[in-house]
Amino acid sequence: MKIRASFVFLAVSLCLLPRLTAQTAPQPGSGLGTPPAPPPQVYGKIEGDYYTSPTGIYKISIPILPQLGGSISDTPNVATFEDDFSTHISIGAFPLSRELKWEYDTRGAKDFLVYFFTTLVMPDFVARFPGATMEDNAAFLPKYQDGSLLIFTLLPGGSFFAQRVTLGMAREPLVAKRGNLCFVKYNCVFVISTELSERVLERSTFHKTIEEENTILRQRLLDIVGKMQFTQPPPEAKN
Repeated sequence: MKIRASFVFLAVSLCLLPRLTAQTAPQPGSGLGTPPAPPPQVYGKIEGDYYTSPTGIYKISIPILPQLGGSISDTPNVATFEDDFSTHISIGAFPLSRELKWEYDTRGAKDFLVYFFTTLVMPDFVARFPGATMEDNAAFLPKYQDGSLLIFTLLPGGSFFAQRVTLGMAREPLVAKRGNLCFVKYNCVFVISTELSERVLERSTFHKTIEEENTILRQRLLDIVGKMQFTQPPPEAKN
């Protein structure tokens, strides 16, 4: 399936990516006159405080600040927003293929979203982060975005913030927790995901119940969607 590569990117976006976070002294022969490397290609548009997806199906008030090291990376289907402190958000927008459209029409919103996440998204998480699991407390929100599925995942070794944990803090394996919100809009499946950074960065002081963690993630996901504007694509031209 063509969108498989985008699911891999969605999983990889959860992984720790080496990044230059501090200036270092130039080394002999490095060439002080060498221009800096160009920024990575962005498929969507960044205009002022807004990011627009490559397909134009949504735009979002950018949820990160450049002053905090905020950066945006994307593919034609998945955008990732992250900073150096506590934010890591991914937004996937996958057009419904004919096969998926049939599954959606046949199953209905709730069962389709369960099918979509467990069949297409979760296997890539498991492949990237062995031992990844879903909590057994998924919730269907029938009135939100015409039916949304809220799923919480635990990803061993999958924290974007692992590089900020000192050796003394890392006595136990780091397991990232992410909230994932899925819904269908304008013939696209949206998968919005964010990590509960406090679970890793404040290990010794962050003592929340599972329900309290999920309440925090749920509100953050709703806040992300609240920053988004959706645009129905024009109908395809008929020959």
